[in-house]
Amino acid sequence: MTQANRIPLSCLFITILVMIWSGIGPFDRPTWWMEIAPVLIAWVILIPTYRKFRLSDMLYILIAVHAVILMVGAHYTYARVPFMEILGEGRNNYDKIGHFAQGFIPAMGARELLIRTSPLKSGKWLFAVVVLCCLGISAIYELAEWTAAVIYGAGANEFLGSQGDVWDTQKDMMWCGIGAIVALLTLSKLHNRALKAV
Repeated sequence: MTQANRIPLSCLFITILVMIWSGIGPFDRPTWWMEIAPVLIAWVILIPTYRKFRLSDMLYILIAVHAVILMVGAHYTYARVPFMEILGEGRNNYDKIGHFAQGFIPAMGARELLIRTSPLKSGKWLFAVVVLCCLGISAIYELAEWTAAVIYGAGANEFLGSQGDVWDTQKDMMWCGIGAIVALLTLSKLHNRALKAV
């Protein structure tokens, strides 16, 4: 393993290990498949394109973190992750972490792709397009949850993870938007340095 390949391959290895753990006796197997689908899609895209369009090491690390968040939620279901019934709300808040990450990490992915493949550079327009992109991804995910609810009825309750909150969809998208904004405000300069190394 060369120095240049160490971080991406380490990230892949870690996510494979967590995937194996996540798949051993999950709380609900159909929910597990639905929750890990984004990880499988990421592998299908990132592994074949690694040599032709290598991403920054920072982005590979962030994608691995997001994959772990998804796989932990898949194993327990988002409403049952241990130790997450905090803030005194009577509900498990792991879902909020998942939706925050759904904005935070794709924001860096969208930023990297736009900087490298479009005329957009750092600034207000890039910021706005990335945030809107993340909100669009969140909306697609919420539509997927709705589709699962229509198809599977009560069988989709574990996938939805709404825990009785009628505003769960709107809150999920809000957390995604907050995650995207926080990522852009806190990581953009570090990301610019990471992009120079690609």
